[in-house]
Amino acid sequence: MMHLFDILNRTAPEPWSEAENLPWNEPAFSLRMLNEHLNQAHDAASRRLEIIDQHVQFIHSWVLNGVPSRILDMTCGPGLYLERLAQLNHVCYGIDYSPASINYARRQAERALLDITYSLSDVRVADFRSNWDLAMMIYGEFNTFRTADARRVLQKAYHAIRPGGRLLLEPSAFEQIRRTGQRPPSWTTYRSGLFSENPYLELSEAFWDDESCTATTRYFVVDLETSAVERYSSSYQAYTIAQYSDLLQSCGFTDLQYFVSLQPARLQEAVNIQVSTSVEQANLDTLDDFIVILANKW
Repeated sequence: MMHLFDILNRTAPEPWSEAENLPWNEPAFSLRMLNEHLNQAHDAASRRLEIIDQHVQFIHSWVLNGVPSRILDMTCGPGLYLERLAQLNHVCYGIDYSPASINYARRQAERALLDITYSLSDVRVADFRSNWDLAMMIYGEFNTFRTADARRVLQKAYHAIRPGGRLLLEPSAFEQIRRTGQRPPSWTTYRSGLFSENPYLELSEAFWDDESCTATTRYFVVDLETSAVERYSSSYQAYTIAQYSDLLQSCGFTDLQYFVSLQPARLQEAVNIQVSTSVEQANLDTLDDFIVILANKW
């Protein structure tokens, strides 16, 4: 347990040195996180359902050509994508580190009699099974891993996908992560929230490491009744388009295509900047949001 005076003596953290990530696997934290996933007032944890519905349409129609397929979601959260994909006759398998999210997803699938299997596991060591038509990881989750772990996940995915199958990634753009690491310090008070059910003060500060191209956000959470302090940290690895290409190709993936969005409304724009062999053809490194990468295994 930290004390308020400990905040004064802090130093800039090395990426991932204080924590691998936020404590998604802690039962109480994961319950509070589930509430954020299901909250329709923001897109901070999961996107709102109207956006997810559009993304599912893109995945079903564009990526899978409307053909019933076997889908692996490597970081499925509460199953909001897989639930909708299973309703379109896809066979689905989801992995997530959060017990509350997995329990919620299982209850939803059982209630609707959907063909979905869920596994509570760390994606870095989880069993991916095999023979998937599509493996996917969306909403920037890829960037929460150190590069060595990200490569290991991609290698596992490659071996789990059948020949002719596809990988769908939605990682963060380089500028989004750099902007995250360069945000000014801030403080906010909550009656209850992600970090505690009790009233608390959240102090946050961000760090951008130009050499490693990583952003780290540190949170000090001060209980307003006891003044007890908890520290949390999360780090993100930034990649240029060329670095994403090199990483994916080194794991065996080919025919890389890049898109600006999973939303069908932006499909024409996406097609116009599609890239197969030359990343210089598209100015994607200027994006400050997310990038969609579609890759094949032959």
